[in-house]
Amino acid sequence: MSEPASISVGIAARYATAIFEIAKENNNLDGLETGVKDLAAALSDSAELRQLVNSPLVSRAEQEAAISAVAGKMGLDPVLSNALALMAQKRRLFVVPQLLNALRDQLAEARGEVTADVASAKALTKAQTEKLSKTLSERVGKTVTINATVDESLVGGLVVKVGSKMIDTSIRSKLNSLQNAMKEVG
Repeated sequence: MSEPASISVGIAARYATAIFEIAKENNNLDGLETGVKDLAAALSDSAELRQLVNSPLVSRAEQEAAISAVAGKMGLDPVLSNALALMAQKRRLFVVPQLLNALRDQLAEARGEVTADVASAKALTKAQTEKLSKTLSERVGKTVTINATVDESLVGGLVVKVGSKMIDTSIRSKLNSLQNAMKEVG
């Protein structure tokens, strides 16, 4: 990971922890989760909002006023709204995407859930997804939500990432292993 990216993740993690703890104390994790989903959707849909968050040309005061207005219009949870305003004052709005990811992870952890990133050569059927989710839940001991993607370069098989663990049963990795073994012999 590059240094600027790791700094952004670190900043976002500190803000996320503070926001999560305050929402937890106020018994408003559901409101926080709704706000996180709404803000993530707005950020992905609006180029202007992404520009506001990332642009160093917008002054602190303008960023704070704009993000406060957006949060007010969206009806975001006060804890999240206040945190966004503070982040604008401190010129930290550029970490909002990482903040949303960190908050999603903390909310899932509080519910006893974990997300598994699954890449397959072709789209998984509903039955396959449910069976995989059930199997992973038994292994992990938590409810597993599947985030499925299609990667045709895998040829066949799956690549499953749960937390820091990765299981690669793809044909691509087996072919690469075979190719490396042949290079060592010859």
